[in-house]
Amino acid sequence: MTELIFATNNAHKLAEVEAVLGDRFRLLTPRDCGITEEIPEEQPTLEGNALQKARYIHERTGRDCFADDTGLEVEALGGAPGVHSARYATDGHDFAANNRLLLRNLAGASTRRARFRTVIALILDGRESLFQGAVEGRIAETEAGCGGFGYDPLFVPEGCDRTFAEMTDEQKNALSHRGRAVRKLAEYLHNRTK
Repeated sequence: MTELIFATNNAHKLAEVEAVLGDRFRLLTPRDCGITEEIPEEQPTLEGNALQKARYIHERTGRDCFADDTGLEVEALGGAPGVHSARYATDGHDFAANNRLLLRNLAGASTRRARFRTVIALILDGRESLFQGAVEGRIAETEAGCGGFGYDPLFVPEGCDRTFAEMTDEQKNALSHRGRAVRKLAEYLHNRTK
């Protein structure tokens, strides 16, 4: 079984990624490796943040690792909250406050089109690779569902009539930005570790 450090302490993300990668990989968190401090995310792009997080873990452990960064890009808001999605309303990861602010900022908007985008940065055998997944959709008028996390109660993927939060984990992973990026990562890892 191949061990990789996933640069997250978000249990929801960890479960989503484990479900897609399967049992050939054992994922460790930074805490599992004794890293308890906040991992910096100071770059102006998703790609930059994902790379910064992966490099931070790799420099401290010397082990193969990957990190992701995800942004919700809303057309009527010029692509915001984008790279600031997790800290849209506050400095912390306050999902409820982020959702309230997003709905407030979209009040009266002529379009509610949005896109979720995930970038994964992998450092394997000292080599860096990037994988991206995106899903188009729209922001609902009100929150619906109790699954998932973050903006899931507001995001309705294209071709669907339910938010991510109203779907099972399997349904969401089949459609989601993170699921798409992780499947690209998994294909690359499976080919490298045959």
